[in-house]
Amino acid sequence: MISTEAGQATDGRLARLGSPLLVGALAVGTCAAVWLADPTTPGGILPVCPTKALLGVDCPGCGTLRMIYSLLHGDLLAAVRFNALGLVALGLLAVAYGTWTYGRATGRQIRGWQHHRWSPFIALALVSVWFVVRNLPFAPFTALRV
Repeated sequence: MISTEAGQATDGRLARLGSPLLVGALAVGTCAAVWLADPTTPGGILPVCPTKALLGVDCPGCGTLRMIYSLLHGDLLAAVRFNALGLVALGLLAVAYGTWTYGRATGRQIRGWQHHRWSPFIALALVSVWFVVRNLPFAPFTALRV
């Protein structure tokens, strides 16, 4: 009986980890596509940001693919240069993913930073400020453009 219960516990844990494993596999696949496509090379296969193409301004996400590409190649300074806020967001996303995966593995719901009532308001404020600051037409803010 004990081996059956242990097997059921293992099967339950694997079933609970299905979603985190799928999200992790999608993230690895996306990183592989970014690695192969090399968004730092002009005229590559990855699309240009529609906001930049249509309006001529950097949106809050501009430079994110290049930031990820730089991180995959171990160049943290280039990643910060391409999109500093995106790098912070990626770190918070990694923490949220780890918390979610740990909660699924243990069978407990764990409240992370993203479950707090203030989280969306702070995220919206940061993205809005980043959008304005990186498009200011004078130094030192012109260095934030990509």
